[in-house]
Amino acid sequence: MQRVLILGAGGHAQVVADILMRASDAGASVEPLGYLDDNPHLTDQRFLGLPVLGRMVDLGRVAHDALVIAIGDNATRRKLFASLQAQGEHFAVARHPSAIIAPDAQIGPGVMICAGVIINSGCIIGANAILNTGCTIDHHNRIGDHTHIAPGVHLGGEVQIGEGGFVGIGAIVMPQRRVGSWSVVGAGAVVHRDIPADVVAVGVPARVIEPIQSAS
Repeated sequence: MQRVLILGAGGHAQVVADILMRASDAGASVEPLGYLDDNPHLTDQRFLGLPVLGRMVDLGRVAHDALVIAIGDNATRRKLFASLQAQGEHFAVARHPSAIIAPDAQIGPGVMICAGVIINSGCIIGANAILNTGCTIDHHNRIGDHTHIAPGVHLGGEVQIGEGGFVGIGAIVMPQRRVGSWSVVGAGAVVHRDIPADVVAVGVPARVIEPIQSAS
């Protein structure tokens, strides 16, 4: 049985907790232990029946086998992942039992795969990524580390999303297109041309509206 500790206790973390509990109910050998969160007002509270066990500094005091970093901000999640990985921590994949994943898909450590997600053949999902509710990842996608693919996103075949990229709710990325590292694609956008790194792109068709400071 893999004992999993969730870092964060907000709404996103509670979705992770629900995924782990549903996975356990479906027969996965996983046990969610509870949360760690630096908000002092959350200490000793319970969410979905699981306790907030302390703050991040209490990590070493809670016996566990693996972690899931349940923090939505990509840059923050990457920084924490790198620090904890350097300390020898292991990361669980939180996979909802309703997700459909091709047997040859490669899933990195610490990935969150929400309800209704579809990952087709030949895909590579990088470490610490979030594949949110009902998104579809078509064949031979390359999804970078620390990315966030939001609810209802549809990615065509052979799409590449660079490290730390964020694709907003309901957006569509056409086949063989690339979204550069740390770029943001707005909700509902349609990407029909490549998006460079470190920009915000919105609209139908998606167009770059401003640069953003790189988190790399």
